[in-house]
Amino acid sequence: ERKRRDFTSSGTRKLFFDTHALVCLLEENGFTTQQAEIIVSALVKITEASLDIVYRDMVNKMQQEITLQQVMSQIASVKKDMIILEKSEFSALRAENEKIKLELLQLKQQVTDEMIKVRTDTKLDFNLEKSRVKELYSLNERKLLEMRTEVVALHAQQDRALTQTDRKIDTEVAGLKTMLESHKLDNIKYLAGSVFTCLTVALGFYRLWT
Repeated sequence: ERKRRDFTSSGTRKLFFDTHALVCLLEENGFTTQQAEIIVSALVKITEASLDIVYRDMVNKMQQEITLQQVMSQIASVKKDMIILEKSEFSALRAENEKIKLELLQLKQQVTDEMIKVRTDTKLDFNLEKSRVKELYSLNERKLLEMRTEVVALHAQQDRALTQTDRKIDTEVAGLKTMLESHKLDNIKYLAGSVFTCLTVALGFYRLWT
């Protein structure tokens, strides 16, 4: 059997792995005994250094209780300060709330007064505008009636003028017809006289030749 070498820790702490088994494992994987022992020794030193760092940052139970009491005392002090601060802030907030409520009431009253004023002014303007519209409507009705009367008068005047024109045209047409009839009768008479003269002349020539 191989000679077992112990790699004990230099301090009071215990190692949490089997150094001999690790040496054997390294030898089985091709390392010499000296190389395996050097590697394991280095791992032991690294582990001790790491544990020293960890233990240095850790506290014992007594220190932990003292720290806990200090923290609880600070928490109680902060809680007391917070209660005092909350009471003070609550009083300030209540006063500020009352102030804001008063300002809101005043603003509400101002808005109500302004709305009443606007409503009154709007109603007055509406009544004035309504009266103006009624006056304009009445004026337009009168103008429309006057225009309608004028149109009716113009239509009547045009009807009379058309009637007179029709009568005048009828009279002139009747006169022209009479004139045409007279000219027609004169032409007939002239033609009859001309025919009678021609017959007389022809009869005279006929007698002369016979």
